Amino acid sequence: MELFIQQLLNGLTVGSVYSLVALGLTLVYGILHIPNFAHGALYMMGGYVTLTAMTKLGMPYGIAIVASMAAVGLLGVLMERLVFYPLRNAPPLHDKIAAIGILLFLEAFAQFVWGADYQTMPTPYGDVVTLFGFTLTIQRILIIASAVIIMILLYLFLKKTFIGASIIAMAQNREGANLVGINTNKVAMLTFFLSGSLAALAASLASPINLVFPGMGHLVILKAFVIIILGGMGSIPGAIVGGYILGFSESLGATYVSNDYKDIIAFAILVIILTVKPNGLFAKEGH
Repeated sequence: MELFIQQLLNGLTVGSVYSLVALGLTLVYGILHIPNFAHGALYMMGGYVTLTAMTKLGMPYGIAIVASMAAVGLLGVLMERLVFYPLRNAPPLHDKIAAIGILLFLEAFAQFVWGADYQTMPTPYGDVVTLFGFTLTIQRILIIASAVIIMILLYLFLKKTFIGASIIAMAQNREGANLVGINTNKVAMLTFFLSGSLAALAASLASPINLVFPGMGHLVILKAFVIIILGGMGSIPGAIVGGYILGFSESLGATYVSNDYKDIIAFAILVIILTVKPNGLFAKEGH
């Protein structure tokens, strides 16, 4: 039982990271209907910017994370303005190809600037603590707490503010939102900013317990797509629930089945759930 609960705590940590990444991805898809394959590159850039801010500029960990969120959020805005906005009336395949192009460019850029070596991100929260007989690092507690706080703040932002209502309106019907006076261009830019910031936050929190390297976003973004399909394309609750389902499943699967097959579990769960609910757990209405 102790091992089971310990793995649930580990799954909660992994699921928190997955949910943050999937939230940013589902925001962009839900509003602009763009499957942003470059989102994993934004995750990777978030890790590198935080690492550089700490090691080269001497910033404290918390300030480095905020700087990374701002920088990667602005990078997301540039992507939207320079790449996706000009393709808004192009055939659907074009934005997918463009996203893959951005992904390859950013990975090559990271390898050129920081090299291909695996790097370790320092953290002031590496101490191990014992709670109710279970062992956790403070960094893992920080990941869980930060994810929960961000999810609550995002919910309040979307439900309680005019800008949040504009985002929801645009997600439900972009043409209708434009007709009632919502500036869809500004909403699109804000959405990409939030998406990039969430990816940077997830990478900054996860990197001290993993590593920073140019390909770090590959598996994460692949699983994020599994999550948003599982939860229902464009559904924010689905992204959160799907992230934790995947995190718990991987953690328990690695313990009770085999660590070699834990990455396959994501796709097995996807097949099982979509067999029962083809539209995902929280299928989103509107267009």
